Amino acid sequence: MQTLDSVQNAAPAGALASPSVARNTAPILEVLRAHLPARARVLEIASGSGEHALAFARALPATTWTPSDPSTEALTSIAAWRAEAGLPNLNAPLALDAAAPETWPEVDAQVIFCANMIHISPWAATEGLLAGAGRILPDPGGLLVLYGPYLESDAPLAPSNAAFDASLKSRDPAWGLRDLDDVVALAKTHRLHLTRRVEMPANNLMLLFRRA
Repeated sequence: MQTLDSVQNAAPAGALASPSVARNTAPILEVLRAHLPARARVLEIASGSGEHALAFARALPATTWTPSDPSTEALTSIAAWRAEAGLPNLNAPLALDAAAPETWPEVDAQVIFCANMIHISPWAATEGLLAGAGRILPDPGGLLVLYGPYLESDAPLAPSNAAFDASLKSRDPAWGLRDLDDVVALAKTHRLHLTRRVEMPANNLMLLFRRA
């Protein structure tokens, strides 16, 4: 396993650094290694600082990783990390708004990966993400991978997640942890079916949906 020094080094000029990336990259990578196709073409939605994209492209050199984000600041950060690393399998970032799938650029992707967006965005972003994934992922077999915290009808809400949900809603009433049943039901309308739920550290989940 290659080291994840990409999330430990000082950020280059113009780049952002997220402490949470250093904490969750290794657990996420373990799941990706187990379920991504050997030479996967991955589109990452809401790449933020770009540190996940950098770390996963470095650790999975047979993949082709395309980061994206609607934020100019995020795109600048992703480009700065990418320029410093010089990885041949890390593509230039795309300006892409999850909430507007009709505006997404054409991307040849077998996999869509999205971490920590669904709860820090309006529900329209989730609707757009699932619609866009249903449109561009190959049928059958395309893979949508989501990471983050969710509300589950058959599981008690961890106190830390309850506090996090309240904090998000205080910042923006349109934000907050989503009901997993709602996400699964909406995904099905786009022929995306939940095939695996993986419990992750800090009360997060990895959700794998297959196009069928």
